[in-house]
Amino acid sequence: MPSVLVIGYDPHAMPDADADAVEAALDAELRKFAERGIDAAVTTVVADGTAGPALAASLTERPWDVVVVGAGIRKTEQLLPLFEQIVDLTRRHAPQAALAFNSGLTDTVEAAERRL
Repeated sequence: MPSVLVIGYDPHAMPDADADAVEAALDAELRKFAERGIDAAVTTVVADGTAGPALAASLTERPWDVVVVGAGIRKTEQLLPLFEQIVDLTRRHAPQAALAFNSGLTDTVEAAERRL
């Protein structure tokens, strides 16, 4: 069974985000992964000193086939250092994983499937 790790920014740490809506959208994507026979997990991070260790733990939890980096991290200029950290940690801790990028919460499965 293919495996996908989705990395997103913690919606509870975003001042203007509707965290419940973001979590509901992520849950819907996880259901779509399961329906397609793909084992998926989500890790959320914040731009502080905890991101690196949390990401390293998630990336080494198992051998991931694809790591999807969320658009909220990639498209936010202030989070560029976090995006670079995610790419670097993925390269180091999950070198077998392909990188994928969604354009929003509702196309995460499609982004992963492009790389599977």
